[in-house]
Amino acid sequence: MKPKLIRTSTVAMSLDLLLKGQLAFLNEYFNVIAVSGEDYHLLQVIEREKVTTVSISIKREISPVQDIISLVKLYKLFKKEKPLIVHSITPKAGLLSMVAAYFARVPVRIHTFTGLVFPSKTGVMKQLLITMDRILCKCATHIYPEGQGVKHDLIKFKITTKPLKVLANGNINGIDLEYFNPKNILETSLLKLRTSLGIETNDFVFIFIGRIVADKGINELIAAFSKISKNNNNAKLLLVGPIENLLNPISKASILEIQNNSNIISTGYQEEVRDYLALSKALVFPSYREGFPNVVLQSGAMGLPSIVSNINGCNEIIINNYNGIIIPIKNEITIFDAMQLLLEDEMIYHSLQSNARLSIENRYDQQLVWKALLEEYKILTQNVPK
Repeated sequence: MKPKLIRTSTVAMSLDLLLKGQLAFLNEYFNVIAVSGEDYHLLQVIEREKVTTVSISIKREISPVQDIISLVKLYKLFKKEKPLIVHSITPKAGLLSMVAAYFARVPVRIHTFTGLVFPSKTGVMKQLLITMDRILCKCATHIYPEGQGVKHDLIKFKITTKPLKVLANGNINGIDLEYFNPKNILETSLLKLRTSLGIETNDFVFIFIGRIVADKGINELIAAFSKISKNNNNAKLLLVGPIENLLNPISKASILEIQNNSNIISTGYQEEVRDYLALSKALVFPSYREGFPNVVLQSGAMGLPSIVSNINGCNEIIINNYNGIIIPIKNEITIFDAMQLLLEDEMIYHSLQSNARLSIENRYDQQLVWKALLEEYKILTQNVPK
């Protein structure tokens, strides 16, 4: 009889996308139950991972009444299933799962911090979020930051005095090197995509993948590229992601530039990004804050050098002047300089490009991350009655 492992997240998208393949791997050693709100992504988890799922609605925002309802449902589930391990990701699921698991007397209670929200907040909201994370850590038995930057912030803000361990070299799931491999992209599909986007074979394509919002550094990126495109018509900027107008929108000037600059191509959200990476030359990711961005891993695995801001995760994946260029945040001049350098200096570009995939292979292979997690589970549970 395999011991029970319950993995929780606030929304099913995290289970589906962030833990792709991992739950099926762990299900060989544990009876895995995946818990989140019910939607299309949870159905995807059932179909692909072949694990049991339970739908419990958890609000991402603070919602006292709904949070209490979710907490009670989690507690009842843990009392019923009696898991050996409860392991949460994402902030709200982490708080509610760890509190519920604590009172349900689950022996091993794990939370992985994939990023921290409070460093970007101020005033009362910042203090509230810090308090919530401290309660989470108090109720957990083990805390795992996804990367060294997250670990540093947990220590800096005195969120917990418990030991903090980064598994393998960081990242929650590693990278599927067979899936993200430029050699496995069909030339016919690339040609079709290139034609549909109006990109020529001799164009130098910079790509950004993510939400088109201010905190991703889009305003600075657009301003920098606008200058570049005035002098180089073969430079293209490919924006792959949804433009969000409600929370943290980009400036009106950036919107107008996207609409009017024929060298900027905005595709909206795309579920499959490999072909877009395959026709690009370099990633530009000037985000203000991240935990451990998968897009930088994916781009590297596809052989792209990256221009990234000097923030958590990015400055762990990218080694400056080895597989990419690290720049300060909120600085359009340094974005422009880095993009111009890759455009004009072929020797530097090819040096960075030649190390891009190798650096990911050596540190973030998915199998390496999965085996490290499994070994950690075994260590944590070896003295716990099954």
